Amino acid sequence: MFSKVPGPVRLADQVAATLSEEIESGRLAEGDRLPTEVELVKQLGVSRTVVREALSRLRNAGLIEPRQGIGVFVLPRRTRPLDLDAADTKAKVLQIVEVRRAMEGEAASLAATRATPHDLARMRQALDTIDSAVAAGGDGVDEDLAFHRSIAESTGNAVMVSTVRYLGDVSRSGIRVTRANEARRNDFIEAVRDEHHAILAAIEAGDPEAARAAARRHMKHAAGRLQDADDSFWTQTEELAVDLGTAP
Repeated sequence: MFSKVPGPVRLADQVAATLSEEIESGRLAEGDRLPTEVELVKQLGVSRTVVREALSRLRNAGLIEPRQGIGVFVLPRRTRPLDLDAADTKAKVLQIVEVRRAMEGEAASLAATRATPHDLARMRQALDTIDSAVAAGGDGVDEDLAFHRSIAESTGNAVMVSTVRYLGDVSRSGIRVTRANEARRNDFIEAVRDEHHAILAAIEAGDPEAARAAARRHMKHAAGRLQDADDSFWTQTEELAVDLGTAP
């Protein structure tokens, strides 16, 4: 059914996009069973880990459903997944920053009144993990996502947690774009680090207004840093994006 997926970029993103296209086009219709993991590995020419990650994204997007002992099936279309195509473009990334500004601000505010000591320790660990990833030469994308998820999880609001997780799973290139932009300058790197820590400090202090303000300020500054990037940077980002985007 499928042809092998060529590199480069993230193979899981390409596999998810390939399977999603089969569903969107109707070639895989409601109620159809997907090939098994083993079959997908052979047909797509990728590892089992890549296939599992891609299937996880489609599941979180509400496109498929695993059924114990039977297989993975295409779900009926209830709502159309968010249109985040071409999230590497400047306009789309900036639009996503606006959405995240509202969501992250409210999540931080709620976290300031609801976070337990365990939640706070998890947020602190998430920030340390970002620093470790960057120091090791990584882009910190997954670690950045984990920090924002830890804030949402501390709110105790299952809908917010699911929404943040969904956005994170279907949208990584915007974070990759913004972090690539910020990595160009040491002052950007330090500014992002300081903004993250300011959010956590306000949450730890139990100050919901300060937490909301810190999260929204982080989004505002992220947008400003992107606005300042020159055209050559945005040309380079075309090589970064296959998946969908959000801003850290």
